[in-house]
Amino acid sequence: MRAKRLFWPILVSVVFVGILFAGVFPTRTYLAQRASTSRAEKQLHVLGEQNAELAKRAKELQSDAEIERLAREQYNLVKPGEEAYAVLPPPAAKGEETPHVATPHTRSHKDDGNVLQKAWKAVSGLF
Repeated sequence: MRAKRLFWPILVSVVFVGILFAGVFPTRTYLAQRASTSRAEKQLHVLGEQNAELAKRAKELQSDAEIERLAREQYNLVKPGEEAYAVLPPPAAKGEETPHVATPHTRSHKDDGNVLQKAWKAVSGLF
């Protein structure tokens, strides 16, 4: 009699665990794969748009007009016989600070001279 009472709960438990393995775990895996596929499709769509834009830009760069426009705009190049002009900022009025324009040939005030000159300035400043 006791064995009969234990048989039904064990059977129900085994069936329940079987249903979990047969239904819930594959469903969970299916949903995770579906979400992963959705993310991959979105990324593929974005990459496709970027690829189309880059292909359009590459086609534009094949034209002589675009190459000339970039050469003039970015590198200040001119055709033979043309003259290039640069517009400079107006000079500062007395009492106003001039804006510092960084060029490769300008030095900061801290970098005046070589090591010997700097040492002489330091020593002569003591007297």
